[in-house]
Amino acid sequence: MGQSVKLADDIMEMVRQESGLQSRSVAGQITHWLKIGRAIEQSSAFDYSRVRAALNGAVSPDTLTDEEQEIWAADFAEQMTRPSDGEITAFETRKILGQGVGLSDEGTLVYQSSAKE
Repeated sequence: MGQSVKLADDIMEMVRQESGLQSRSVAGQITHWLKIGRAIEQSSAFDYSRVRAALNGAVSPDTLTDEEQEIWAADFAEQMTRPSDGEITAFETRKILGQGVGLSDEGTLVYQSSAKE
């Protein structure tokens, strides 16, 4: 069951800004930061800036410590399971234009119109 927590306005503004940048819900961003904070507190050799660099492709995940790789893998999997705002916009545009929007189970291009049927 969810719990309500009061946070300062400046903290909530940071959460909202970052959640928009990371395509997460506000609750998802807070949960994400809590997990990172816990991992940092439990490991003296943890550096989230290295994890972020690996997520952005600036360094190889192979260069991360085991703890950093665990957070990297969770973040990477989360990012791969949700489309970005740009991808959503692109697919909506393709629908409007009647262009392919995906593949069927058989591997053929699926077309979808935005018109209501």
